[in-house]
Amino acid sequence: MTKLTDTQTLILTRASARPGNLALPLPEGLRGAAAKMAIGRMIKLGFIEEVEANLRRNEPLWRETGDGYGTTLIATEAGLDAIGIDPVVAKTMAALRDAKPEVIAAAQRPGTKQAQLIAMLQEQEGATIAEIAEATGWQAHSIRGAISRSLKKKLGLNVTSEKLAERGRVYKLSSS
Repeated sequence: MTKLTDTQTLILTRASARPGNLALPLPEGLRGAAAKMAIGRMIKLGFIEEVEANLRRNEPLWRETGDGYGTTLIATEAGLDAIGIDPVVAKTMAALRDAKPEVIAAAQRPGTKQAQLIAMLQEQEGATIAEIAEATGWQAHSIRGAISRSLKKKLGLNVTSEKLAERGRVYKLSSS
């Protein structure tokens, strides 16, 4: 396991609290060559990646690529794991980068039934409608609606289902 510097830990911790795990803005006083070295090392370790900035959302730019385009920095799942952030939270937050602001606010609340649903679907064996209903107290039609509208359409998560002889229809969040 790579030992993180205080600066790297601070960058990743702040990124984990931002929608889409945005790593910018960098901590106060980290500029120029020092910023390039710190970020370059984190990119090399796979803790941060450079992605195209969403200029319509006024995302901060790391560097300009020309013609009105630029890149921003986001913390990766490996980076968040390095500071002890749960992979379920990391995947959900990464999916929120292009979501609507009201969806971001709803998904960031820990301990909600939606968070519980996401956790159940990310388990290796997945979950059936009956298992989700027992855990959340929701009706079957509400569960199917939450999967299709909230998770698939609003959050952009990839929910798959398969019919198993012993359990019936099982829903899972796939990694792609």
